[in-house]
Amino acid sequence: MNTRRGLLIIMLLLVLCNVSAQCAMCRSVAESGTKNGQTVAAGLNYGILYLMVIPYLLLLFFFRKKIWSLLKEIRSNKVE
Repeated sequence: MNTRRGLLIIMLLLVLCNVSAQCAMCRSVAESGTKNGQTVAAGLNYGILYLMVIPYLLLLFFFRKKIWSLLKEIRSNKVE
């Protein structure tokens, strides 16, 4: 049990290092976008949309059977 807890803490710390590195990436993209004549929002907008879509796609993938069964149940209740 202690080994698992230790591994979990180490994994969380590694993830936090990667997350804090993304702030610098956003800043560099914003700075390079303004130098190239693009607006800051245009460059960051695609990144934000990409980050927002991935969790929803994962949820749809993992719960597709449950969603499909709910849709079938709703359709069968409307027919009756």
